[in-house]
Amino acid sequence: MASEESTWVVDPAHSTVGFVVRHLVSKVRGHFQEFQGRIVGDPNDLTTARAEFEINVASVNTNQADRDKHLRTSDFFDVEHYPTMRFESTRVEKTGDANYTVYGNLTLRGVTREVPVAVTSLGIAADPWGNTRAGFECSARINRKDFGVNWNQVLETGGLMVGDMVDIHLELETIKQ
Repeated sequence: MASEESTWVVDPAHSTVGFVVRHLVSKVRGHFQEFQGRIVGDPNDLTTARAEFEINVASVNTNQADRDKHLRTSDFFDVEHYPTMRFESTRVEKTGDANYTVYGNLTLRGVTREVPVAVTSLGIAADPWGNTRAGFECSARINRKDFGVNWNQVLETGGLMVGDMVDIHLELETIKQ
């Protein structure tokens, strides 16, 4: 198939942006309800693609209102001063038939760091309404302290309440423009 660069916009109704972080002796899962993104490139060969993604961090949801309120404070996301988290790709490496590593700049709380994101292309299909869609599964691991998210609480046993490493997982369905 010939190379065809086009713009693909993330469909938030059919996409999810979630995270997992260690809490005490278990893990807490959450997601963001408001986000937008786009990919410009050939979905059959992402090596020259460019991607950008933005999350409204105030839309965090861990299914626990008090925790979500705390996450919005300056202890964590500081949504008053930094309302969005942003990712902009810088390069893409093919790592397998449908697998890529997308390197890009992640900005959170005013701090920008390069982050590698593992991406699997899930395919391309026509929907019943005449649109062409492409699906992607993405994952990354970041150290929250690299972005100035340092709050924690020492436990009576000497451990910490919140882990440093955060696993980020995205299921994206995009629509060709």
